[in-house]
Amino acid sequence: MTTQAKSEQDNFRPSANFPSSVWGCSFASLSFQYSEFESLCKEVEIFKEKVKDILMQSTRGLIENIEFIDILCCLGVSYYFENEIEEQLNHIFIALPTFLHENDYDLHVAALLFRILRQHGHKVTCDVFNKFKDNDGRFKKTITNDVKSLLGLYEASFLSVHGEDILDEALAFTKPYLETLAEQASPHLAEHIKNSLVWPIHQSMERLKIHQYISFYEKEESRNETLLKFAELDYNRIQLLYRQELAILSRWSRDLNVMHKYPYTRDRIVEAYVWALGCICEPQFGASRWMIAKYVQMETVLDDTYDAYGTLDELYRFTAAFERCNVDGIDDHLPGYMKYLYKDFLKLFEETENDGNERSSLKTSYAKEMFKELTRGYIIEAQWAKNGHVPAFDDYVQNGLIVSTCDVLASAFLLGMKDVGIKEMVWIRSNPKIVNSAKLLGTLKNDIAGHEEEQKRGDSPSSVECYMKEFGVSKEKAVKEIDKIFVNAWKDINEELLLQPRRVSKIILKYFLNFGRMSEFLYKFLDFYTNPSSMKDYVTKLLVDPFSI
Repeated sequence: MTTQAKSEQDNFRPSANFPSSVWGCSFASLSFQYSEFESLCKEVEIFKEKVKDILMQSTRGLIENIEFIDILCCLGVSYYFENEIEEQLNHIFIALPTFLHENDYDLHVAALLFRILRQHGHKVTCDVFNKFKDNDGRFKKTITNDVKSLLGLYEASFLSVHGEDILDEALAFTKPYLETLAEQASPHLAEHIKNSLVWPIHQSMERLKIHQYISFYEKEESRNETLLKFAELDYNRIQLLYRQELAILSRWSRDLNVMHKYPYTRDRIVEAYVWALGCICEPQFGASRWMIAKYVQMETVLDDTYDAYGTLDELYRFTAAFERCNVDGIDDHLPGYMKYLYKDFLKLFEETENDGNERSSLKTSYAKEMFKELTRGYIIEAQWAKNGHVPAFDDYVQNGLIVSTCDVLASAFLLGMKDVGIKEMVWIRSNPKIVNSAKLLGTLKNDIAGHEEEQKRGDSPSSVECYMKEFGVSKEKAVKEIDKIFVNAWKDINEELLLQPRRVSKIILKYFLNFGRMSEFLYKFLDFYTNPSSMKDYVTKLLVDPFSI
């Protein structure tokens, strides 16, 4: 390559033409509805006591108890009774062998016990499903007549770990029957089945599943009106809280003036907040949601700078300058837009670095290191793209673990948590199975959803392209093989969730479970984040429209 050609290549500036924001600054003008929020809080407290009484009464029978706990979880109100539920599930787990031995339980009960106990960290054996197989080792056809049992077995199959072939068989067995039933059932039941097929409980965004279940439960003839009203009141109450958080973030984004300074990037503060909400939805963790959403938006500008705007020469300079990560590190040779970006990152870090809390200062330093690592991953991708290089699949994946943003966003999550610090950072950096799997889902799900769009934009090669080239296979075959990685990643996540004793708290583990869930959500059909119109209906359900009570 001649010097002139190399210079032209280094200074080539691509153009991504990302879709515009569908929300703009519409949430920035919202004010908090204090009177409505306080009214909802008072009503919720009244109904909470009523529901707690029902929960305690349900302990008289094991089946009644586990079914009621399941409904509380599905309706999104189980967090009010965490201690009571944990104690009750401990008793159920201890009593389970005797119960299974002495009772002729059906598949619905077996699947429900298995799923709820595993979701709460109890390793129930998958042998509970053996009795539903025939002499040939296949699931009995008779169970296909019971929709509740089929759905239960299907949902339970997503809690499998390595070596549990019966659960892989359960998924393969139930899915086609449920797909057929979804076309034949009543509209009410058909919608419920279709939602489960697309969004299984264990692998889906928590608040989305809560909305779906409340919508289903309110049409159930056997519904408990007290429980339904409690769930709807609490959903509306928390939605007001979420909207207030988003309003504050929208004003922050407006003041940041993203699209003026970085017109090439994606303006996605609303979608960034949904991402944060998917990672940590409990109402008391608003500080973590704020930090995650801010980091998502700033990481988006960074990503688009490396992928869709910066020349290779500019990116080298920015990467080197970012290693210093202080005001003295701003390179005079950086172009104006990069100086703005550098300064905006320093302002972001200053928000938590100088709040007088020693832990915050430490966690901010950790966040800086994660962003430095991210820029090093991005510059590798930029080199691949500019040089037309398609790396080996394993090399791509190793860099993909970095650019998945999992570590960066985890640092934002930690910044919002008061009682975490070095122990959690050390654990995350040891890359345990659940963390590694969350990263794999983040990077590879993105690739599957956005492969074609990214190639049109001239981005770096995706995992699909790398697999196709290395193994000489079609795109369809590559996607199929990468799907197997997803299956194994979820099994690794499930194994880590069942480990006893836990090395970190449940909320830390749940964050990485939720990161995996958000990868499933954001990249289910296409890249929802890049194409915000495809996410609009979900945003409306989660943040705009309350339930009518």
